[in-house]
Amino acid sequence: MEIDKIAGRQAGGTAAQESGSGAGGYGNEADAAELADYPTNGKLHVAASWATIGIFLILALAGVYMMSMILIPVTLAVVVGMILGLAAEKLSRLGVPRVLNAILLSSAVALAIVLVVNALAGPLATLAQEAPDFFQRTSDRLMPYLNRFKWLHISPETFQSGPMSITTLLENSGNVLHLLSSNLTPAIVQILIFFAALLLFLSGRVTLRKTIIMTFSSRESRLTAIRIINAVERVLGFYFATASLIYAGIGVAMTVIAYVGGMSVPILWGVFAFLSSFIPFLGVTTMTIALAIAGIITQSDIIFALAPAVAFFAVHLAVENLVFPAVMGRQWELNPFVVFLAIIFWTWMWGAIGAMLALPLSLIVMTVVDELFIEEKTQPQLPG
Repeated sequence: MEIDKIAGRQAGGTAAQESGSGAGGYGNEADAAELADYPTNGKLHVAASWATIGIFLILALAGVYMMSMILIPVTLAVVVGMILGLAAEKLSRLGVPRVLNAILLSSAVALAIVLVVNALAGPLATLAQEAPDFFQRTSDRLMPYLNRFKWLHISPETFQSGPMSITTLLENSGNVLHLLSSNLTPAIVQILIFFAALLLFLSGRVTLRKTIIMTFSSRESRLTAIRIINAVERVLGFYFATASLIYAGIGVAMTVIAYVGGMSVPILWGVFAFLSSFIPFLGVTTMTIALAIAGIITQSDIIFALAPAVAFFAVHLAVENLVFPAVMGRQWELNPFVVFLAIIFWTWMWGAIGAMLALPLSLIVMTVVDELFIEEKTQPQLPG
């Protein structure tokens, strides 16, 4: 009897094992099926994540574009304030209070703008007086070329205006006033926003730095934030202080070139050369084309007509490739293709101001990336 009981228990155990083995087999098949579907599900999750990021980026770009009236002066004020960071730091070390510091630097920026506008007022008035003769000379010079294209149906009478009545004059003046008011009012508002943002940024610069640094919890992150802020202010301040001096030399050279080339209002050409130099690639290209067109209109000989454009392009090319790298060094050299894309993008977003902000924004991004990945930089190996 004992033997039968033992045999029964063994048989039951064997059946239970077989049953468990069968159940385990079904479970393994389900797990295998789930694992087989995992790569597909993982790819769908990754695609959904990137799609979500793309949607947020598109919405962010749309917001930046729609809020350009506010963001342009505020961004410009922040960039100018960071450029003036070194000057603000030196004034603070001399014991100047923060509010007075901000007022002095903001007033200096306003004074510089007023001096530039005042310097341009005389040449622009002269250019306005010479406008009828200029357009007449332009018509006389271009008509031989335009007559070759018969399908344009352009004749000398096309550039001449007919008799102007009082009613037509009033209608045109109304259109001009509407155009000026629709563009002048937003410009005045943006100028006020710029100076208010600049004043507040400079006065609260130290507090803003502390707030940004204290948002990080770890000591290492705070040190990284301090290093990034200091590096950005140092790069922007040194870059634009040096670039202003170098491009001022280009402006003086352009004034001399315009004077020798017999072009009208040489000072205006010098100022435009100075300002356009802050826009890489597009600035020198626009200036060269403008000089070529103005030379063709002014001079009868094609060699003398193109001489100012060739001279300016040669001077700018020498400065950008010889003087600028020698003064600035290679450590802050940007990828030309990346800078070109940044200029195209910000010009599309914010127009001419965006083109001028493309370079400082690229410098800020480059500096932040360099400071974040400073540990990955190749360190020089000392001998021995």
